[in-house]
Amino acid sequence: MREVDLDLFDFDYDLTWMGFFLDSRGSVLGRYGGRDADSAESRVSLAGLRYAMERALERHRQNKAKLVTYQRRPRTVMEYSAAKQLAPRACVHCHQVYDLRRESMLTEGTWSREELWVYPLPENLGLTLDVDQGDRVVRVTANSAMEQVGLQAGDRLLAVNEMTIASIADVQYALHRAPTTGSVAMAWQRGSEQKRGEARLLPGWKETDLSWRWSLRGVDPPTWVHGPDLSANEKKQLGLAPNQLALEQSQYLSQPARQAGIRQGDIILGINGKLLQMTARQFGAYVRLNFAPGERVEYNILRDGKRIDIPITLRGRR
Repeated sequence: MREVDLDLFDFDYDLTWMGFFLDSRGSVLGRYGGRDADSAESRVSLAGLRYAMERALERHRQNKAKLVTYQRRPRTVMEYSAAKQLAPRACVHCHQVYDLRRESMLTEGTWSREELWVYPLPENLGLTLDVDQGDRVVRVTANSAMEQVGLQAGDRLLAVNEMTIASIADVQYALHRAPTTGSVAMAWQRGSEQKRGEARLLPGWKETDLSWRWSLRGVDPPTWVHGPDLSANEKKQLGLAPNQLALEQSQYLSQPARQAGIRQGDIILGINGKLLQMTARQFGAYVRLNFAPGERVEYNILRDGKRIDIPITLRGRR
């Protein structure tokens, strides 16, 4: 990503794969790609890729792409102040765009955790789309923003936030560019009739499960505990609910965990007396989103069948 034009190739940099459809002028005709916390494959299919490509070709034939013009040279990741720490020939992976941006904003005092909520899923507003035909509405959640604006299953999305839609990636990009509160313009087709409306955006609407994001690992504080989830059968044998957090500390013990007295085989159930219903991966995101470096907390642990509380200071890595 060192010399990639971030203004043109503007996408979710935590993804493992992303496709752009461009014309010879460098105008974006469409996007394809995406994922959620459950799977890297859940939002993509060959049929969906083909459909998005066909719609991009239609736009190209109709000459509907907006010409991209620049008043200055393209913006690259190397303009972030944190990029100065990179070795001259070092590769910059996609997720590092977020890392370098965050580190630069931290230095400038302009970063907040709100910056983590990027590329919200359509489901955040109550909209489920067809993976094989990314502009077709499969389901609208009751009492959601999308139901209130008038969308129904079977409708075909035409535009979101004034951006043409042919894939879930197009929708996510349009929602990424939408405000954190206010409204977002919607256009859709139902049979031969075209409709428009404004979907209301409530505070926090962009928030979703961030635990899959590689770039989140750069956010302090980490949990300082490491290990797998117990299996459903192992939880049952210990009398734990199926969705109970049950992170089994591995043989690798970080220095903060070792100093706190955490041992291999300890099972982390919660924090500060709150038993959590989540996976070990989600626990890592939970701590990063709800605590600050230097805070002293208590991990609620199961050891040899007994519940104990172990205080630990959540150090930052810097």
